[in-house]
Amino acid sequence: MREPTPTEAIDLVGRYEAGQEIPEQMRADVRLLGSLLGRVLRESGSAGLYEDVERLRVATIAAYTDESDEAFARAAEIADSFTVERADEVARAFTVYFHLVNLSEEHQRVRALRERDGLSEAGTRGDSVSAAFRLLSAEVGEETALERLQALRFHPVFTAHPTEARRRAISTGIRRLSELLDAFDAATPDGFDQRRAHRRMLEEIDTLWRTAPLRPEKPSPTDEVRAVMAVFDDTLFTTVPRVYRRVDSVLQGEENGNRAPLVRPFIRVGTWVGGDRDGNPFVTAKVTRKAAAIASEHVLHGLERTATRIGRTLTLDAVSTPPSEALQALWKRLRTADEEAATDIAQRSPNEPHRRILLLISRRIAATRVRDADLSYDDPEDLLADLRVVQSSLVEAGASRQAYGSLQRLIWQVETFGFHLAELEVRQHSAVHAKVLAELEAGGERSEQTEEVLEVFRAVAFVQKRFGPRAAGRYIVSFTQSAEDLANVHRLARYAVGEGERAPVLDVIPLFETFADLQAAPGILAEIQHHPEFAARLDATGRRMEVMLGYSDSSKDVGPVAANLALYEAQADISAWAQENRIELTLFHGRGGALGRGGGPANSAILAQPPHSVDGRFKLTEQGEVIFARYGDPAIAMRHIDQVAGAILMASAPSNEETNRRAAEAYADVAQVMEDASRERFFSLVKAPGFAPWFATVTPMEEVGMLALGSRPARRGLSVESLEDLRAIPWVFAWSQARINLAGWFGLGTALEAVGDAERLVEAYAQWPLFRAMIDNVAMSLAKADDRIAREYLALGDRADLAELVMAEMTLTRDWVVRIAGGDGLLANKAVLQRAVKLRSPYVDALSLLQLRALRALRATAPDGPVDTGHQRLLLLSVSGVAAGLQNTG
Repeated sequence: MREPTPTEAIDLVGRYEAGQEIPEQMRADVRLLGSLLGRVLRESGSAGLYEDVERLRVATIAAYTDESDEAFARAAEIADSFTVERADEVARAFTVYFHLVNLSEEHQRVRALRERDGLSEAGTRGDSVSAAFRLLSAEVGEETALERLQALRFHPVFTAHPTEARRRAISTGIRRLSELLDAFDAATPDGFDQRRAHRRMLEEIDTLWRTAPLRPEKPSPTDEVRAVMAVFDDTLFTTVPRVYRRVDSVLQGEENGNRAPLVRPFIRVGTWVGGDRDGNPFVTAKVTRKAAAIASEHVLHGLERTATRIGRTLTLDAVSTPPSEALQALWKRLRTADEEAATDIAQRSPNEPHRRILLLISRRIAATRVRDADLSYDDPEDLLADLRVVQSSLVEAGASRQAYGSLQRLIWQVETFGFHLAELEVRQHSAVHAKVLAELEAGGERSEQTEEVLEVFRAVAFVQKRFGPRAAGRYIVSFTQSAEDLANVHRLARYAVGEGERAPVLDVIPLFETFADLQAAPGILAEIQHHPEFAARLDATGRRMEVMLGYSDSSKDVGPVAANLALYEAQADISAWAQENRIELTLFHGRGGALGRGGGPANSAILAQPPHSVDGRFKLTEQGEVIFARYGDPAIAMRHIDQVAGAILMASAPSNEETNRRAAEAYADVAQVMEDASRERFFSLVKAPGFAPWFATVTPMEEVGMLALGSRPARRGLSVESLEDLRAIPWVFAWSQARINLAGWFGLGTALEAVGDAERLVEAYAQWPLFRAMIDNVAMSLAKADDRIAREYLALGDRADLAELVMAEMTLTRDWVVRIAGGDGLLANKAVLQRAVKLRSPYVDALSLLQLRALRALRATAPDGPVDTGHQRLLLLSVSGVAAGLQNTG
């Protein structure tokens, strides 16, 4: 097939772009940023680079739209024709393009959110907290609905799992570009400000091009802690009180900000970064202490700045706003503790009592940060007590707008974040605990591992004492398989502190991960509740308990379909047990970004949970690229929190619980057939002789482990001889890189074929929320896959039987999903998502072809021969680029 002429190429690309139903403003953004990248490539790339990028771009678009083998072969031929140095540059160019497209898409989302807020009252969207409150009020009455809203709890937990493939330097550059795109939009067309924004965007894209896309070495756990802090500094600290304010404005209307809020802080932030040591030898007790200190430093800085800003603006004099007796007493206490500063502030703020006290409170927060024992606060409750004295004094003086305005925002921030910012959680494998206990009980010299495990408990005690009991204390036990696995944590804590010393306050949380463990969970919980330490903790907390469910390993264990159904059944059983035993249960969902790890829209998943499994409380892990996608931009973070919190509130509505209960009963036979058939099909693949090494050959699994993505090792041993050797994250990541996404769908086609009744399955899609979420998630997973590229990856192995098994199941699954969801193709009923996938697909194809070329070269290298560093680097570049193009990859 000949290459198109320049005119034909322009016409082809134009027709392709015109066929994408993209909002006009987003189309303009993509064109603007794409043209700037083209200019950068011509100016800063090597000679002919821009032309080569365009050749491959046109060829992959032709192959995508034509779908002929000839067009695809032509695109592959171009990718193979480049020198390895040129292929390196081309891969980098496409990766930068994806960053710019992602930015344009995010920018369009923010633009749409702003337009909606401008056209309607806040909270009128059907999936917001406010809308959920109105719907719930109609079912249970406004008083009960308000009680549920005030007891609401959303608890995201940030983790450092290695799924964020782009460097922090690149993320920061993209954030700067986003701000410039805002400025470009707001400026007068072709005016000075717009030309300035245009020039600065060109500079930033040039910087992005010149920035090394790969980390030179893996980040340390401390690096990962600091990366997560960027989300807090840029977004969460200011966005969370805005969410509360928005909800309260709907509840109180014009009186919002003029009287005490009805909404109570319902967000708690957790973190495993610096606390998760399961399989990560680099997370030590020293790292855990440092992680807590870094987080506290950031939140105290934020609180100090906010208190100072409010203090400077609270210029109410004592005549118009007289201080209360309690405020005057507080002034005397603060002045005694900080006399020199109090005198100076009094001179600069004469007759402004509320202002003076806020400025002294700011100094006490600063003293807490630098550990000035004479002036610091002991804990967040002491700070809140002072702030409430100020607030009450303002209310008594008639200054209610000042009391419930900016000052209320500060109070909400202290209530949400405390002095610790995020509640640091420790995780360790049950087998490690058992090994250490065996050594301790045998006596003799303690090993380095034993000393380290015990030191973790001392670190938790230190963090609790310094930053407050909320700062740490949750201890997750991976692979919990017995009540003894949980009791062992308390035994180790006693060894750590010694006789007569007080152990740290611990909430020990079981993590049930495999299919068998999920089935055994209710029995284990029934046994552990009578253990002395557990019983005492239940009494102390009002019979509260957390149970964590692992999506990743259960999916790798029995396949995504059986795992999803088993997780639902486990939640129903655990929730029933909790109801019977008067336990206030919080289920903690260990979800990843990818569909093979429980990913997908969180609000849809929440509404599909079994009755009483949510009850106003939802906790989940937020991992890798998902953290920055959901919380990196203030408007998007606000929308995400609003959606999820609305779903949490609505999940316990009688109508929603009844829908899920009826569906589970009506389609129990369908679920059983699907579970059995899908598991058998999954086992026929993963338990086939030689599957694990074949998997490592047909995907870039080994090479993914070479990427400097995160501090945690990608596998448990030195080599992959069985699926058990491999962690769930690279299992999912590698299949997504091969454009197969097997971890998200394999076995579903066979399961649906086993049911066979298309009419009943279409009915189930309409009436069974769990089934609908499963079908929609698989549709997204398959839409990001590509048959032709998948076959090329599978051809890297020498097992035609396994390759055909995979492709046959992919075809069968796609056919059934389209029949059930309706329309003429995948995602036909999800226009925005379909648009995003189609916009990216031909460009991801280009990177996949470059990755295939690199994989073939590396596979052809003799095991004992010299390393082909050029193709190795090309492969790693393409992995990073494909991750950027596909997004929720891990």
